[in-house]
Amino acid sequence: MLEVPKHPVRITDTFIHTVPLCIYCCIAAVCHRFLLCASGDAVHVYSTSTEERVHVLQGHVDLVTGLRLNSSNHLQVYSCSLDGTVKLWDFTDGILIKTYIVGHKIFSLYVSKFHEGTVFIILPMEKAFQLVALHLPKTTGPEVEARDILSVLRDVSPIPKATSFGRGVRTQFPQSVKSKCKPLNKTAWFSLKANDKKGARNRFTCVASHPNDDCIATGHEDGKIRLWRNFSQKKEYTYSTEHWHHSAVNALHFTPEGTELLSGGVESVLVLWRYGAGSKKDFVPRLGSAIEHISVSPDGSLYCTSHKDNKIVVMKSSRDISAIIQGLVKGETIRTDLLIDPRTKALVCNGKPGHLQFFSLRHDKQLYNLDIVQQEYIHEAGLHQCEVTKAAIDAQGSWLATVEERQENPEELDIILKLWAYDESTQSFHLNTSISMAHEGQISAMCFSGDAEATMLVTTGRDGHFKAWLLADHPDGASWSCDYVGSYHRREPTRCCFSADGSLLAVGFGEVVTVWSPSTWELLVTFSQPPGDIRDLCFGRLSCSKYLLGTTTKNLLCCWNLLTCSLEWSSTVDVILLQPDPLSENMAAFSRASGSTDLFVFKPSEPRPLFSQKAVCSGTVRRAVFAPREEVLEGCDESTQWLSCSRLYFLTDSPDSASLLQLVIDDSVAVTPFYLLLGKHRKSQRETQDSVSSHTAARIQLPQGSPAIRELLHTPAHVLPSASFLCNMFVNSLLISKSGEEMGSEEEEEAEEQESEGEMEASVSAQGPAVQGFQTEPTPQLSKAQERELRKLQKADFSWLSSLLDS
Repeated sequence: MLEVPKHPVRITDTFIHTVPLCIYCCIAAVCHRFLLCASGDAVHVYSTSTEERVHVLQGHVDLVTGLRLNSSNHLQVYSCSLDGTVKLWDFTDGILIKTYIVGHKIFSLYVSKFHEGTVFIILPMEKAFQLVALHLPKTTGPEVEARDILSVLRDVSPIPKATSFGRGVRTQFPQSVKSKCKPLNKTAWFSLKANDKKGARNRFTCVASHPNDDCIATGHEDGKIRLWRNFSQKKEYTYSTEHWHHSAVNALHFTPEGTELLSGGVESVLVLWRYGAGSKKDFVPRLGSAIEHISVSPDGSLYCTSHKDNKIVVMKSSRDISAIIQGLVKGETIRTDLLIDPRTKALVCNGKPGHLQFFSLRHDKQLYNLDIVQQEYIHEAGLHQCEVTKAAIDAQGSWLATVEERQENPEELDIILKLWAYDESTQSFHLNTSISMAHEGQISAMCFSGDAEATMLVTTGRDGHFKAWLLADHPDGASWSCDYVGSYHRREPTRCCFSADGSLLAVGFGEVVTVWSPSTWELLVTFSQPPGDIRDLCFGRLSCSKYLLGTTTKNLLCCWNLLTCSLEWSSTVDVILLQPDPLSENMAAFSRASGSTDLFVFKPSEPRPLFSQKAVCSGTVRRAVFAPREEVLEGCDESTQWLSCSRLYFLTDSPDSASLLQLVIDDSVAVTPFYLLLGKHRKSQRETQDSVSSHTAARIQLPQGSPAIRELLHTPAHVLPSASFLCNMFVNSLLISKSGEEMGSEEEEEAEEQESEGEMEASVSAQGPAVQGFQTEPTPQLSKAQERELRKLQKADFSWLSSLLDS
């Protein structure tokens, strides 16, 4: 069972303290057949042999912060969360057994074989974190209140690897090394100076307790490991030092028998120290990324390491790697756009340094990594590495374009544009063309043409030019070369995009949008909507292909009509990202708000959004993409119809969002700048119409379900037939057919009279008082005999008039 915390916190305190019990310090553990990993508010169960996900344990409503196997039953696991609950699961069947409601946010969880029926958790209490013992009530029912809490240690660190339980000793280090021994029930403190004269950095980073001996292992910022002994004796503790890591020790863990101590750091090497054998050690090298946590199965047959690149490696005690489970790699910065591979439907973006990752959103696993820079990554602070900054895939998935940069000083910038061809035999991309310094400055944007007949790539650079690259046949094979170089009044191009059919190219130059014909490279039209430079550009799709949309840095969203070459509409809204759905006419616009981001989904042809959600996520959305569904959803309501063909994924820069997010739909639609696009004119127009309809509703009764009415009201005026053609249909709809025999009794007639009188009174009252300054004539009153004759006339059959009009 391995739990990978979403946001590891670097511990900079210089002390450690220890206290009694026996628990492991890492958030990771592995069972013989299964691997358990906390992911957001769920727990994923994987097979250690097939690497497949077996179960997803869902029940928490906030971040899962701890996982521990039940010491009395290794087929059960405890989990804790920031939602204030501890849950007991049967992870082999994926069943929730019981929920213990604590009522406080829980940051870490520990269990002990010496304390059955009790778990130890870290809670925020009295402006500090405390380690407390929680008694688990043995009552029936799926949920139970667990309020029996006993404070064990105050002022502790919430980091799981900062606490460890060994044989009769509990260890913690928020401020110093503190040791509390069970037999003597006393606490001992021992500390080190943060820095010494020799330049050693002694800050503690992790701790582990030996399962059988009175020994504590601590990792330090300078890469040293110290083994503390005799800490139960006052002022007589001793320690020995081992040193191999050149940087901070990130994780420590003893094997269940205590024969080996496992350590890991940024070197991507698992070090196995032989306990009691001096400095003898073994290595498991080239694990691919910095080690963050280490766990060992209860029987000691499997070791498990979790890595900074969101990877879990399971290996046997013989050092052979058994399984690798790779999640979505989210580096420090994702500089490429989020792309969808048309062939595999995988998400493509930055992965490991110098790589692109192909990640299956459907199966939640990485398909493969593509090495772009093809250089060994060196883990050294301050060293300038090659970075992949741009990527684009053509519509068929046959070609991949990448841009890599390396800048050792402000005056020198190395830029390489690479074109990769897809190889059917290897099911991967292979380098076809490499172009050094494709532009004199940085490449700001690039895109492929949607024209299947002519494969074209356009790049824009800080040098003031955009370049078109074409695939051409050569004696040595097909390769790419520059076909055209364009510019506009010495302005710097920032964005570019092709229309869906590849017949138009839009390039943004500052405040100006230029539209070109790629076949002749003729400048067709320019649009300008100052103030503000163009931030984003995209063409409409399908029935909205005649529109071109752009956002500016001055909080303006514009929609231009390419047929009339004019501005169709504009809206004042700070759109930081505009993302079109390739399978529909829909556009997703992310707008910046105070501390969060709002989402609007709309069609360019309609001013009112199809969907809107305030504060869809905290922080700022940096990247987004529509991913096609495997099957189109049927029967969606109006608010979610726009997601019937695609899913919307987005990536934020918020520290509490460490993974790719999929949109969660909220049915409420808020008033947005799109809705207010037409301003007060629409509002006053609706109020006027409502006022008029309220005064005339009691006097005029039109058949709303009539086909003639629908034809007149819902058909555009410019496509309606002549009025003479619609006259017959309209007149027929107004005629009242004979409903049946007339009422024979006077009582029924009197009832009708009373109803008619009531309607007439309602009509008079609905008209309201006369407008001041105008004289109104009195309404003529009909006698009861006249009203009776009028009702008979209403029931008369005028079908002969319809036949006369038809002739």
